[in-house]
Amino acid sequence: MTTAPRFLDRTTPPHILTLMMLAGISALNMSIFLPSLNHMAAYFSTSYSVMQFALSGYLVATALLQLVIGPISDRFGRRPMVIGSLAIFVVATIGAMLAPSVGVFLAFRMMQAAVATGIVLSRAIVRDMVPAAEAASMIGYVTMGMSLIPMVGPMIGGVLEQSFGWHATFAFLALAGTGVLALVFADQGETIAGKGLSFRQQLKGYPGLLASPRFWGYSACAAFGSGAFFALLGGSSFIAGNVFGLTPLWTGIALGSPAMGYMFGNYLSGRYSVRLGINMMALLGALVATAGMGLSLVISLAGFGHPIIFFGLCTALGLGNGMMLPNATSGLLSVRPHLAGTASGLGGAIMIGGGAALSALAGSMLTVETGTLPLQVIMFVTSGMAAVSILLVMRRVPRIGA
Repeated sequence: MTTAPRFLDRTTPPHILTLMMLAGISALNMSIFLPSLNHMAAYFSTSYSVMQFALSGYLVATALLQLVIGPISDRFGRRPMVIGSLAIFVVATIGAMLAPSVGVFLAFRMMQAAVATGIVLSRAIVRDMVPAAEAASMIGYVTMGMSLIPMVGPMIGGVLEQSFGWHATFAFLALAGTGVLALVFADQGETIAGKGLSFRQQLKGYPGLLASPRFWGYSACAAFGSGAFFALLGGSSFIAGNVFGLTPLWTGIALGSPAMGYMFGNYLSGRYSVRLGINMMALLGALVATAGMGLSLVISLAGFGHPIIFFGLCTALGLGNGMMLPNATSGLLSVRPHLAGTASGLGGAIMIGGGAALSALAGSMLTVETGTLPLQVIMFVTSGMAAVSILLVMRRVPRIGA
């Protein structure tokens, strides 16, 4: 039993609002600058594909970082990891804002990956506090609130870009990171009892974790599902600006469409995961995303290309991921509950590493001549693979804990 959270009392576990903000600042950092990518490429006198490394390279750094975030937090605690990582993020954001060249900018951008601690440990903290089924529900509510941030983030980024230039976007990020750091310092109590596991103990647990078909099934489901979304992030700025001719403001508004679906999908996870079970909810989410992306592809092949149709149907991708990801995440955390932080980091590395590859692939394949088709094919195929992955889990183990 853990003590009930009391807001702004760091002797108790963190309040759900703090977890939302902690995960939200990570999501905000990933998406707020996307409407500025084309103009940033011009500012640094480089190509879109080089500038797009600010997303795909960032995802690689995030994936690698997640391999160590979980084990270190299991050993030394969640609180010091979160506070230290947020401090690094604020410094790196200021460095990126003041960067004189694209190389310096990208170096500081990779340092910003420290904020990924927020996503990894917000999930692990939830699993510290409640059992598996309840964890899926609580993660759903946390990410439902979190999804509001990336929904409005690109819109804010578009407004700042159009009004003041891309530097203003990173100034906003630095202020937001400082605010979340202050909130965490005041509210987040430690949720790991005692001193946690030693690295030797964790290494002994790795073979059991890596040998679990359920762990790989849940991780693959999350990787394919989120990979479709990361592919969208990698190509959306090019499509909005170069294919559809949208301004930075309207690009930001368009990029908010998946988050609207994601928020509602998170609500459904919070509402029905305990009743239907995490496997069924994950499967339903994967099927919704696959159907939406399949319809989008068919419409484009029929010759009806329009930004409202393309970005409107991306809400189905967000809806499906909102139903799928909290439940797949809860599943991979529950394979070895005593290694929740390690499992969160490893699962997150698999998920985001795959997303980085798909993001780079989408960015490299898109041209004005190809239009939206390469991205739609990627999103449809990967969403379908997420459904196959969770079906394999359900075939092997009908119920979590069986």
